[in-house]
Amino acid sequence: MARPQRVYEAWKGNNKFFFGGRLIFGPDAKSLILSVSLIVAPVLVFCGFVARHLRHHFPAYNAGYAIPAVAVVFMIYVLVLLLITSAQDPGIVPRAAHPPEDEFSYGNALSGGTPGRLQFPRVKEVLVNGMPVKVKYCDTCMIYRPPRCSHCSICNNCVERFDHHCPWVGQCIGQRNYRYFFMFVSSSTLLCIYVFAMSALYIKFLMDEDYPTVWKAFKHSPASLGLLIYCFIALWFVGGLTGFHLYLISTNQTTYENFRYRSDSRPNIYSQGCLNNFLQVFCSKTKPSKHKFRAYAQEEVRPPTVSFGREVDEEPVGGPRPKVEDDLEIGTDLLKISQRRNYEDVDAETGGRRSRSSEVEGTASARPAVACSESQIPAVGGTDVRVRHSSWDRRSGNWDMSAVLTRSASDVIGRSSVFAADAARPSLEETR
Repeated sequence: MARPQRVYEAWKGNNKFFFGGRLIFGPDAKSLILSVSLIVAPVLVFCGFVARHLRHHFPAYNAGYAIPAVAVVFMIYVLVLLLITSAQDPGIVPRAAHPPEDEFSYGNALSGGTPGRLQFPRVKEVLVNGMPVKVKYCDTCMIYRPPRCSHCSICNNCVERFDHHCPWVGQCIGQRNYRYFFMFVSSSTLLCIYVFAMSALYIKFLMDEDYPTVWKAFKHSPASLGLLIYCFIALWFVGGLTGFHLYLISTNQTTYENFRYRSDSRPNIYSQGCLNNFLQVFCSKTKPSKHKFRAYAQEEVRPPTVSFGREVDEEPVGGPRPKVEDDLEIGTDLLKISQRRNYEDVDAETGGRRSRSSEVEGTASARPAVACSESQIPAVGGTDVRVRHSSWDRRSGNWDMSAVLTRSASDVIGRSSVFAADAARPSLEETR
């Protein structure tokens, strides 16, 4: 007996799981190695070549030991925030097992739609703070995305309050980890400022002692020069990113919304004021994850494969296809078009019998169109007409419904007319 799978083992996204589904990363989790190196390496250089010399300039109460200690504690704090940001669920919206059936709309030959095709409204409107907001249907997750939700093409998931996918943390930034992402970026900025300031202070002490020019001081401590250049460049990135996200938080926007709707003049319906926007990000309770990755996955009963604008690939085993009534209506429309040709064939086959009585001809011509299903035509006169299809056509999704209905209806109408003529013969002879 096969061992039942857990949710993280049957996961349909591109995420990577570690420690039995306890940690969830994006598909580019290897980029964390580079991010960790860019944080740890400069701090180690600072502690080994700058901080150990600076501590001699603060002999009182051994205060100089606090300089490397602060750098190490800051580094550990930044690494913890990086791990929390990248190793947790950012707010992934659960996928649906099948499309929403209450939104089905079948194409109709008379209405201009493609017969036999399931269609979904691509956009729906919902009210947010009294304002209409459009939500889109996601073909991959088979759900209507909640407001501010977007599908990440890298992780292949829909994420609530999607901000962006950050390659430096190897994870999507969404509702559940945005707070920690901002804390990580802002803490990295403060760490860069601290290392830059301490390195500049050490150069100042060297110039006050034995090295009167800055170039001689740099020559004596090239590590300080390297740290100053490195921190200056890093501050342009993490410092600028911190300022940008401070603006986004104050206006209650996401990176995705800011870049996509920047040219729109519509008001921001999500903003609650600068103070309340900050409180919403930093003081609100983090919502629990909608997934239990270590739980056992439930076996899904696979419904007919349906997607937007495509035909139903197969019918469920042991029963007719859902919404077959609409297919019958389509078949009725096609039968009305082909009735004239079918009746002429019937007249040629029963010419001698039809000439005996005009009543029989009137009965046959007034017979209504027959609506039939795709699997079996109703029995007429004890005759059971069945339409067979190859299993290959059904699996490949190339089953031509209209052609089947037309051929089957021709057979039924022909047999029905012959049966009506035979049934009317005794009554005509008695009349004579």
